Amino acid sequence: MEKREYHIIAETGIHARPATLLVQTASKFNSDITLEYNGKSVNLKSIMGVMSLGVGQGADVTITVDGADEEEAIQAIEETMKKEGMAE
Repeated sequence: MEKREYHIIAETGIHARPATLLVQTASKFNSDITLEYNGKSVNLKSIMGVMSLGVGQGADVTITVDGADEEEAIQAIEETMKKEGMAE
């Protein structure tokens, strides 16, 4: 199991476009991937789940990946978040 924490720096937080990019990235992998914020956890492969969290700027989120391709998955998600200026 891989678990990483991120601090959201994007002005708009994880809104529609970044959420879509994260879901698309997560969906490429077989592992179970969850996004946790404010005590709630959702499947990172679900756009509605990610949007329902309402993650804003300054938020701290945790992404957990569990499965055969977890290392590749967490790397790809981290690259997407940093490339898009979502998190540090």
